[in-house]
Amino acid sequence: MKRFITSLLLAFVVSSLFVVPALASKVMMYSSMQEDQLVAIKRGFEAKYPGIVMDYYFAGTGRVITKIATEHQAGQVAADVIWVGDPADYLSFKKEGILQKYSSPEAKAIDSKFIDPDGYYTGARMMNMGIGYNSALVKPEEAPQSWKDLLDLKWEGQIVMTDPSSAGTTKYFVAALLANPEYGEEYFKKLRANGCELESGTTATHNQVAASAYQVGIMLDYVSHNLMAQGSPIGFTYLKKDLISIFSPIGLVKGSPNNENGKLLYDFILSKEGQEILIANNLLSVRNDVDQKGVNVQEIAKSAMQVDLNALAANSNKILATFDNIFKK
Repeated sequence: MKRFITSLLLAFVVSSLFVVPALASKVMMYSSMQEDQLVAIKRGFEAKYPGIVMDYYFAGTGRVITKIATEHQAGQVAADVIWVGDPADYLSFKKEGILQKYSSPEAKAIDSKFIDPDGYYTGARMMNMGIGYNSALVKPEEAPQSWKDLLDLKWEGQIVMTDPSSAGTTKYFVAALLANPEYGEEYFKKLRANGCELESGTTATHNQVAASAYQVGIMLDYVSHNLMAQGSPIGFTYLKKDLISIFSPIGLVKGSPNNENGKLLYDFILSKEGQEILIANNLLSVRNDVDQKGVNVQEIAKSAMQVDLNALAANSNKILATFDNIFKK
């Protein structure tokens, strides 16, 4: 009888081992991307890898970089993948030893100009800074067509932009114009004199234009298009000269907690499947084998201003200080 009971208990213990659900593994991404796009990537990734939960920390670039710097100083960045807007920030990440070299098999479909020659990061989306406007207040033919059009007195007190200290894309825009002799500090002084106001985040800037608080703004294409898709009265102009085109990279964190899962997420974002998710959410792909919904990326590239990433990275604090001295006196 004792032998029977013992055998029964053993069988129960063994069978219970097979019904206990396996704990899902994780992957963590730090990103300044819009949360709707992060959620879309999360759903696609978890559908492909049901045993992995994708977590993310979402904030403006300034806050994400502060978090990364604080954790790096403490000994370990808790993210597996980093995805912020300004490619120049990745030069700093490289220099500080935060990133791990990784060559994704998906990179073969991506132009080498979007890939770090040392292998530490790869462009994962394209964004463009242009001029957005409230389409209920401004007709398309009346909207500013160039950065200098914003200096026209008819836009006095009706212009908004994001504070570059909070958004990497706007910092990139400011750096590009400050370094260009056709603009420089004088341009931003005139822009400030024409009543340009600052918002503390990218989303807030776009929402203010949509809400008719301002007629025009220095805005991002994909955020503007997201609002259009939701029915907001927003228009967007791709400038024919000196458009600010930004490729936003991803990087794998060195010695990350879930390194192999980080590689899977990195590859998924760069894959045709991942890039098509981004396109469906109004972003532009860096791949050369996907349908961009009628957007001519080559034409955009022809209009884009050239930016020295090394100079931007080296002078980041000076750039912000120069801007603050003009706008925050």
